Amino acid sequence: MTPINTALLSYGMSGEIFHAPLLEVHQGFKLTKIVQRNSTRANTRYPNVKIVANVDDVLNDQSIELIIVNTPNETHYDFAVRALEAGKHIVVEKPFSVTTNEADNLIALAKKTGKILTVFQNRRWDGDFLTIKEIVKDKLVGSIVEFELHYDRFRNYIEANTWKEEAAPGTGILYNLGSHMLDQVLVLFGMPTDVDARMGIQRPGGRVDDFYDIRLQYRGFHAIVKSSYLVRESMPRYILHGTAGSFVKFGIDPQEQALKEGKTPGSTSWGCDPRELWGKLNTNVGSLHVEALVETIPGNYLAFYKNVYDVIREGKELAVKPEQSRDVIKIIEACMESNSHRKAVKL
Repeated sequence: MTPINTALLSYGMSGEIFHAPLLEVHQGFKLTKIVQRNSTRANTRYPNVKIVANVDDVLNDQSIELIIVNTPNETHYDFAVRALEAGKHIVVEKPFSVTTNEADNLIALAKKTGKILTVFQNRRWDGDFLTIKEIVKDKLVGSIVEFELHYDRFRNYIEANTWKEEAAPGTGILYNLGSHMLDQVLVLFGMPTDVDARMGIQRPGGRVDDFYDIRLQYRGFHAIVKSSYLVRESMPRYILHGTAGSFVKFGIDPQEQALKEGKTPGSTSWGCDPRELWGKLNTNVGSLHVEALVETIPGNYLAFYKNVYDVIREGKELAVKPEQSRDVIKIIEACMESNSHRKAVKL
């Protein structure tokens, strides 16, 4: 296994909690440089990684093959362009871009340069979503009539000193959490025919949207995608209704919390849900009525980077294609248009 020399463009939350630990564990990658403009904090955990203050130190390093673009959302496009033009493969933190035009330009540039371009849609490997995929594939609730997803938090304050709370292109809850949820819906069902969305600011003093309620219409059924920072009482994360029954799942995948606690990705019981958070299936199987708990498939964020390695070194198929993440941005733009005009938008 020849390691891929890799650099992180930032050591904020995504770099520290997600990318660096996953890259460290996977033997196919060697994290060689991290950009930190005002600190060398990353060396506390990664003493052998070189800390640089300028992105050019990464772009001009011929030994680096892969760059993780995990900077503030509105900078993704510029840094991704520079990285591709420098001959690097890139992983872009979600959201892919601010606009579909930016996404299309990056896809075209990646094809021109012959470099790998993918987006860190890690929640495709949440255990609960992996379980939902199997339930949908096996038609355990019959023909689907409604699918509802929630990604709620209780944060009744405005977090200080973060670009995520500042009004700027690409900020707000829809780009932040919505890019995960919309990607999951697209993986399951593809592009909807219509989008009807409402969003806004609920927290006093807020400057960015902090809730959304999105209806995605498909032929014969619809998906409801909701999120808010003012939900204190736990709601089901997934609700799936069909002609044969229902599936309801509470709780959130444990991998992010485990990473925050410094646990090792891929270790024993990694990504496993406690039994009390297993989803409930109420359905018919043949002539039998079945009510049962469904053990959650263990989540596995490492699978994302395993795929990246396999694509770069072995030419395998990319799991998260940039065209898919481009479609997420297209739906986000449709949501904003729908909210602005207070009516559904056809895609």
